[in-house]
Amino acid sequence: MIRPVNFRLNEETAVNNYYQQALEGITSEEIRERSQQEFDVFVEKLRKAGVEVIVINDTEEPQTPDSIFPNNWVSFHQDGRVGLYPMFAANRRQERRNDILETLTESYGLKISEVVDFSYLENEGRFLEGTGSIVMDRDNRVAYAALSERTDAESLRRFCKEFNYSPVTFTAYQTVGEKRLPIYHTNVMMCVADQFAILCADCIDDQEERAEVIRSLKQSGKEVIYISEEQKNRFAGNMLQVHARGDENAKFLVMSGAAFTSLTPDQKQAIEKYGDIIYSSLDTIEALGGGSARCMMAEVFLPPTKA
Repeated sequence: MIRPVNFRLNEETAVNNYYQQALEGITSEEIRERSQQEFDVFVEKLRKAGVEVIVINDTEEPQTPDSIFPNNWVSFHQDGRVGLYPMFAANRRQERRNDILETLTESYGLKISEVVDFSYLENEGRFLEGTGSIVMDRDNRVAYAALSERTDAESLRRFCKEFNYSPVTFTAYQTVGEKRLPIYHTNVMMCVADQFAILCADCIDDQEERAEVIRSLKQSGKEVIYISEEQKNRFAGNMLQVHARGDENAKFLVMSGAAFTSLTPDQKQAIEKYGDIIYSSLDTIEALGGGSARCMMAEVFLPPTKA
């Protein structure tokens, strides 16, 4: 997780991230303080539950207002490989930091066997923003992707070929004014855990595509827990399953406070069959950044250097 320094509304991403909102009457310093406080409380809650959190500080320069969402530029895999991804907004491309990869190997004893760099696709006008664009079912090697300006089908094909995933593609929509426009990232409308999935099926307007996503999830043995578009707007799709360090049976579903309060008692009960819920207020980060709890976590599956 990247602790923010210059977090703010990013005008370059706001063109197709309709979740971003300007906050009136708040200074840059207040935004910094609020975002850092939300970040620190969130990290503390994860650590208190026994989840290992690696915190990397953002840098003052270059200014990267969305660096708090590292899952878009990097993914870590159990075979020691790392994926680097092509980013839609030019100022987000500066978030890719080799020093972070060096820290993981030198300070945390994690093995990186290869870096698979897809960032060259930016030169072709193709984008695939990591685990924002791709919701990975790592156990079953399925890559769910809602196609959009930030999630290109050809880029996804290259990822799937390299990492041996089968793609399930569709288009997910949200209502903006009177229009139905593509959702910018898959992970705001679905989450895949080990035994269940959170899905806003109503976002998938094409009935055949909707049925295929549901079929794939159920075929993988997942219970599908459905959320509404209104709940999706509260970031109820932007969740991640984690476990306590050293205890893979101590599982948690992580989400924001807004997402948690939007859930019904039945939905919470369905989730808690599989583990506890961890939630934390991320109101400032959600409003200005247009992302939530899942976007803030780049989960690390790298093996230790010394097994």
